[in-house]
Amino acid sequence: MANVFDNLEIWWLSGTQLLYGEQVLGQVDAHSNEMIAGLNASGNIPVKIVYKGTVKSAQEAENLMKAANSDDKCAGVITWMHTFSPAKMWIKGLQALQKPLCHFHTQFNAEIPWNEIDMDFMNLNQSAHGDIEFGHACTRMRVARKVVVGFWKDVNAQKQIGVWARVAAAVADAKKTRCLMFGMNMNNVSVTDGDRVEFEQRLGYHVDYYPVSSLMNYFKKVTDADVDALVETYKKEYTIKIDESGEKVYWEKVRNAAKAEIAIRRVLKDENATVFTTNFDDLGDADINDPNFCGFDQIPGLASQRLMAEGIGFGAEGDWKTACLCRSLWIMNQGLPKGCSFLEDYTLNFAEKQTSILQSHMLEVCPMIASDKPKLEVHMLGIGIRNQFTARLVFTSKTGAGIKATVVDLGNRFRLITQEVECIEPKPMPKLPVASALWVPQPTFEIGAGAWILAGGTHHSAFSYDLTAEYWEDFAEMTGIEFINIDKNTTISGFKQQLRNNEVYYMLNKALK
Repeated sequence: MANVFDNLEIWWLSGTQLLYGEQVLGQVDAHSNEMIAGLNASGNIPVKIVYKGTVKSAQEAENLMKAANSDDKCAGVITWMHTFSPAKMWIKGLQALQKPLCHFHTQFNAEIPWNEIDMDFMNLNQSAHGDIEFGHACTRMRVARKVVVGFWKDVNAQKQIGVWARVAAAVADAKKTRCLMFGMNMNNVSVTDGDRVEFEQRLGYHVDYYPVSSLMNYFKKVTDADVDALVETYKKEYTIKIDESGEKVYWEKVRNAAKAEIAIRRVLKDENATVFTTNFDDLGDADINDPNFCGFDQIPGLASQRLMAEGIGFGAEGDWKTACLCRSLWIMNQGLPKGCSFLEDYTLNFAEKQTSILQSHMLEVCPMIASDKPKLEVHMLGIGIRNQFTARLVFTSKTGAGIKATVVDLGNRFRLITQEVECIEPKPMPKLPVASALWVPQPTFEIGAGAWILAGGTHHSAFSYDLTAEYWEDFAEMTGIEFINIDKNTTISGFKQQLRNNEVYYMLNKALK
């Protein structure tokens, strides 16, 4: 699988001015190139940084920012003021910039050479001066950006830039993302619905309804040879486990699940879509006993599980917001070890020692988070219009810390809510053969679950072990939406006050516009 970061770049602009002379300008270039080479070689920043030169005038700043906007490879811009760069010359460039901005407050030299320091050294090491000047201009102009402070060889500083670069790549991808809704948002659920027009204006994702009847046209054209090849892949990748369905029904259902996967893949490819949703009440023809039946004979859960592992965003029950967020989550998560998935708050476990929440869905959980090799099983699924034996991957998740995220439409804005959780070892569930995770919301079940409800959170979420709140905060900053996190320091009273403060801020912000 191609790495999504390979086709992107981060542009680096160094700031200075003509006052210091050609020799100093040459040193600025040399220092910039050495620093960028070191950052690229560090292994902590997944997107290649490309030096775009030293900015010495307002025209250069504006031209470079406009060039960044029009270059599809450019995911974002890093600025660094090597010397004193009068910030008025950056105004038109900052006004023009539409890509994410990271301001790196660093310096080429680490320590001051106390015995040798002179004015020549000062002229070449004025970041303490220049970065503050640039930062003031950004603040006055209300420019959204990430500020990273630290020596350029320091691993912590590099990792912060790495987080920002991953998020910038996800934001760039979101602007090209198309989501197909196979069926619509279902059962009058409000939290999974919202304003798709504003969603695209703000975050970039384009969401379309796609008729299930058109999907069925693809389904009818899948050949037995296509199915045979995919079933062989299943046999290699998963443990085959035949239970109460019996062997004949098992392989019939697995083959039909493979046929559904092939059809969905082909639609997504032809429609240039990387996100989809399903609706378990809309799976094609309703009467499975009709001799002319054309429809899925089961919920396409296996297809959803496998496609998610390949970076296709998914949301159950027509949940297009979470589906899109899962795509961005996968982009940010690429190359990190523990994985990510769509999940749903399923049922509560009020245990004496540790209350927890079982995370699952009917079937659709990504095998990237599995603790062991998934089992391919077929069991009865008594929900929706297909009360049928249904193929699915069964596993339990890895244990450890993670974070869940969701986006909700509050009418006057979108709110990105995140919560830190701790995944723990579940007990066996012999009569519930589904993929699942079991987690404890932080800081406690009572506070964490209560804060999530107060924030208006959804029952669906995009979950990752590898990401932190820093990623999502950067994501909200880049897209201009509200961000709120629930962590180990959250209290209900403090959280309520934060929600009230945010409400006032966004109401005033809208009124001032």
